[in-house]
Amino acid sequence: MSEQFTRIRYDRPRDHVARITLARPEKRNAQDTAMLYEIDRAFTLAGVDPDVKVVVLAADGPDFSSGHDLSGDLTGDGAEVYPGAPIVHQDTQSGLPGIEGTVAFECDAYLGLSLRWRNFPKPTVAQVQGRTIAGGLMLLWPCDIIIAAGTASFCDPVVALGVNGHEFFVHPWEVGARKAKEMLFTGDLISASEAHSLGMVNHVVDEAELESFTLDLAARIATRPAFALKLAKMSVNQALDAQGQTEAVHSAYSLHALGHANNLQRYGILIDPEGPAALRAGVRGGVR
Repeated sequence: MSEQFTRIRYDRPRDHVARITLARPEKRNAQDTAMLYEIDRAFTLAGVDPDVKVVVLAADGPDFSSGHDLSGDLTGDGAEVYPGAPIVHQDTQSGLPGIEGTVAFECDAYLGLSLRWRNFPKPTVAQVQGRTIAGGLMLLWPCDIIIAAGTASFCDPVVALGVNGHEFFVHPWEVGARKAKEMLFTGDLISASEAHSLGMVNHVVDEAELESFTLDLAARIATRPAFALKLAKMSVNQALDAQGQTEAVHSAYSLHALGHANNLQRYGILIDPEGPAALRAGVRGGVR
């Protein structure tokens, strides 16, 4: 196809199924700004293609995603604007100072894109192996169905960075209120089997069968009428909205921005400077 990507791949592995694959395995698929907007551009391609009825989100390498790339530029500079990009995107290029610029960027590239993918009008299926950390969950949780390898694990340890959690704050819906608090307070990893028991993961399969199981399920979904699939997805999402999910996400993001503002005042940077080391140590500790 004519689209050129540097951080992802886009292909059509089955009839009526498109696949977006994170392709930075050497970085454990850490998300820089370029990757996030490439993912969004690929979703846009799948969305406007009438032959695509289901989208699979997968990843190269041993881990699905280590989250935001903290070693890179998180200001939005250099992110390519493309037709169909969220309208706030232009503000992320303006270099607004202080917390104003941070909020403009995060409301687009983090919170904004996750909400955009959550409301993508076609079914989405995530295929997950290895670790998914913090911002990696912001790729998984917008998906409609999650298939995990038995060795997969999940965590959001960013309270160590001085904020309340990653920006797409649907933790209470994904794992339940009490587990969400434990997950955030400790930063501990949740195993695939526990994620399944909590309702966050639909199926847990052997890693050798992960791709085939995911594609078989996507192909089976793709046999249903496209418009009916869209209506079914909208019905479930609107039920979540009736419970206040999207409003709660925006409210939690306000507290996330407050955490950044506190760090900026105390340390001169957006995160607690001791946080990254604590975060890495916790993740290396494995599933408890």
